[in-house]
Amino acid sequence: MVFQYLKRTAGDNPYIFISFVIGVIGPALVVGVPPIRKSMGYVSPVRAPETYPLPQRARSPPAGYED
Repeated sequence: MVFQYLKRTAGDNPYIFISFVIGVIGPALVVGVPPIRKSMGYVSPVRAPETYPLPQRARSPPAGYED
C-alpha cells in the first residue's frame, strides 16, 4: 500500500516524492555518518574557550577616564 502510493506520487507529484526521500535520508545520515567519519580517522576539533582567563593579581578599578 505504501509502495503503491510512492510509485503513483513519483509519477504524478514528483516534488512530494522527493520531499519524502529527503525526509527519510536525513535521519539515516544522522545515524550513519559519525561511524564512517570515525573509521576514516576524523578527530573532533578542540572546543573554543567559553570564558576569558582572568589575571592572577589584584585588580584595581579604573578611576577617571581610564576605561
